[in-house]
Amino acid sequence: MSKMIIITEKPSVAQDYRKYLQVNSTEKNDGYIEGYSTVFNKEVIITWARGHLVTMSYPQAYDESLKQWSLDSLPFLPAEYKYEVIADVKKQFYTIKKLYHRDDIDAIYYAGDSAREGLYIQMLIRQIAGVKRGITEKVVWIDSTTEKEILRGIREAKDISAYQLKKESAYMRAIEDYAVGINFSRALTCKFGADFNKTLGTSSWTSISAGRVMSCVLGMIVSREREIKNFVVTPFYRVVADVAGVTANWKAVSTSAWFESPLLYNETGFIKESDASLLVNTMQKTPTLTVDKVKTTEEKKGASLLFNLAELQYFCSKKYKISPDDTLAVAQKLYEAKMITYPRTDARVLSTAIASDLRDNLNGLAKFGYKSHFIKIIAQNGWHHNIVKSPYVDDAKISDHYAIIPTGNTASVNELSDLELNIFYDIIERFLCIFFPPCVYEKTEVVFAHVLGERFFASAKTIKSVGFMAILDETTETEENPLSLLKEGDEFNDIPFSIKEGTTTPPKRYTSGSMVIAMENAGKMIEDEELRANIIGSGIGTSATRASIIKKLVDISYIQLNKKTQILTPTVIGESVYDILLANMPALLSPEMTASWEKGLTEIEDGKVTAEEYRRKLEKYVTDEVNKIKQSQSSFELPEGVEIQKLMCPVCGKGEVRENSKGFGCSDYRNGCKFFIQKEIAGKKITVNQVAKLVAGERTGVLKGFKNKEGKEFSASLELQNGKVAFVFPRKKS
Repeated sequence: MSKMIIITEKPSVAQDYRKYLQVNSTEKNDGYIEGYSTVFNKEVIITWARGHLVTMSYPQAYDESLKQWSLDSLPFLPAEYKYEVIADVKKQFYTIKKLYHRDDIDAIYYAGDSAREGLYIQMLIRQIAGVKRGITEKVVWIDSTTEKEILRGIREAKDISAYQLKKESAYMRAIEDYAVGINFSRALTCKFGADFNKTLGTSSWTSISAGRVMSCVLGMIVSREREIKNFVVTPFYRVVADVAGVTANWKAVSTSAWFESPLLYNETGFIKESDASLLVNTMQKTPTLTVDKVKTTEEKKGASLLFNLAELQYFCSKKYKISPDDTLAVAQKLYEAKMITYPRTDARVLSTAIASDLRDNLNGLAKFGYKSHFIKIIAQNGWHHNIVKSPYVDDAKISDHYAIIPTGNTASVNELSDLELNIFYDIIERFLCIFFPPCVYEKTEVVFAHVLGERFFASAKTIKSVGFMAILDETTETEENPLSLLKEGDEFNDIPFSIKEGTTTPPKRYTSGSMVIAMENAGKMIEDEELRANIIGSGIGTSATRASIIKKLVDISYIQLNKKTQILTPTVIGESVYDILLANMPALLSPEMTASWEKGLTEIEDGKVTAEEYRRKLEKYVTDEVNKIKQSQSSFELPEGVEIQKLMCPVCGKGEVRENSKGFGCSDYRNGCKFFIQKEIAGKKITVNQVAKLVAGERTGVLKGFKNKEGKEFSASLELQNGKVAFVFPRKKS
């Protein structure tokens, strides 16, 4: 009797297939399940991968001499790439290979992770293991691991040929990352590595790592940090008036004596306080304002689009202060528990097909109980019938998977931690909101006129209908709007005019969450959620890889992640690598270029460009850039303003004090020296210069910004006492 093989992404998913296909199997097999499926009335074998089983071979697999890094061996661009089985998972690979070649097998269903990377894992196994000629091969593509979706996926599985372009895109993505990483990392290290390590005083040899996406993200973080360091705070002065119970703001409109004056910072303020005072003093002689215009409009604010992975990571970074990697882990657990749909998605909308049948999702949530009264309201008003025609459904904005939504299955809810449960609640709320009508505001805008031609502007909003905001527990108070009572011609006397000082602010540092959003939007950190929703284009990396890129930069000490705030900052090593790239291959730091590569991979998938054409362009770029590095006359220097000092350990006197990702410690730690100074003490970051003072036996100046256990700030100096950092508090004045 002929049998079919189903290969899943991992053992736990294989068990789901076994359960839902009702495979009766009492025999224990190592690495697979075999038995009769009462659903398909056929013998079935279910096996699984364990992540990647096959990987691209390092250069030394082509020639042992390539194990030694040298400029002469670059660029390394083999005509045919080699692949090998990963040693740790060889047993499972050869189990699969043996199954693929069994005489009784007539079909293989590739049911790995339903994404480009998941397909790539399966195709590598197929490539190295081989398959029998003439065998039926199909790909299962599902949006959740629920019974309904798994059965649909098997039933509607497409022939492997339907995924040929996606397969080619996946292979080319891997080749591109390999070619860029191997060639540029080796070239930069061979050219600048000696000076790099000598100048930085690294405790062990550190290579210079470069990558297609990694270098771009590093560039964004370093560029932002330097913008902040070079930012000059500029004061400006605004003129305001207290009138009709609100604060009205002056603007230099065309009727103003200050219109387009060079003394203005912008139309709402002055560069100098003296000029603002002159305006105030002039108007104060006639302290009367008259209502010139009143405009009342109705505004509607609809619910946010649904979560994709990037939006969920951004949301959780802000709300829970967790990293994108942690958010992905939670989402993956919820997915494997069948509680949410596929998480590694870029789409923020639903497909027409899924939107037409959300009964199981809503009914399951209604039984679960969390905010189920809102589901009753949805049902009573029939709002779920209208969702297909809403902005939350758009087939054109979906590539592989639709947005993240709850499946309605909550059987495993008691197995969740508090954090996992709260994130699940957030996904439920975002889902329910799309069925509710928008929040409706009444907005009143008023223009006040002064006899001298100056104008003041004020506006206020009142909520008229709460709409979806009721689900989010956001304030629904409808405070009285004082402006709504005004009419043209109303006059107000004895108006107090005053000056408010403001200052320009530097750009914000990236957080782990905002970096994911910036990567998704090709380097643009778009704070406004509505604007983000309308951005169209390829981002940097993919939803599945962005968190791992940030984590890798942290792991190799190019950037630091503050776990409490999720703020990302570059290290000295990271800034140094940035400067090397900036001097020799600045295009690798460009978000636009990195995004264009991602777009090119998408075009392979869409059939707009062939993999061969893309590869020729890639190899020309790599060759040109490697040759530029070879011919470069530049030398490595420390980033401006950064100074690495050779400091002898104050405890053992033998080793040098070296910096790593966590702090400053003795290089002789292997021989037992435990001297170490953390980079953050009582909530405050410590600088290299302050560490130098401590190591030299000096006391720092009084430093502000430390926090005690209750979160209260205090100031103190630091000094070393018996090799440990101690606080020295300033004496109180008598």
